[in-house]
Amino acid sequence: MRYQGRRTANSASNPVVLAALAALAVLAAGCGPAEDGKPVPDTAKGSLEQLAAKAECAPDIRTDAAELRQANCGTGDGRYVLATFATDRGQREWINEAKDYGGAYLVGRKWVAAGDREVVTALRGRLGGTVETSSHHSGESGGGGNEEEHSGHHGS
Repeated sequence: MRYQGRRTANSASNPVVLAALAALAVLAAGCGPAEDGKPVPDTAKGSLEQLAAKAECAPDIRTDAAELRQANCGTGDGRYVLATFATDRGQREWINEAKDYGGAYLVGRKWVAAGDREVVTALRGRLGGTVETSSHHSGESGGGGNEEEHSGHHGS
């Protein structure tokens, strides 16, 4: 007698599973749409000057140290601060301190662009990254932030 076991659809060929996997891949790759509906590029990498060039800014360097390089930038979208860091820890400490003053932060691997939300959102279309925001609370320290848009590639 032949075995006539129940045949089930292979989950790898199931259209619903394939669609879900495709959606997850897009989110993980950082290619989802920005607030304006345009695709967000992979998170930029490079020196302060390389990032400024991608952001279409001529950086006015204000701090040029081994652990931190910081410049003022301006584009048609507005003014912002662009900073690069030697370490992830230095970057996170800078962001945590800066959030006490409010604002929005576009965060990439060892770099940050800080400015008004509209400026940071526009920059995200050129640099990728993750937008973090903070509200200024006079007299309080450690204002909380949130990760509003995920671009992936944080560990790259």
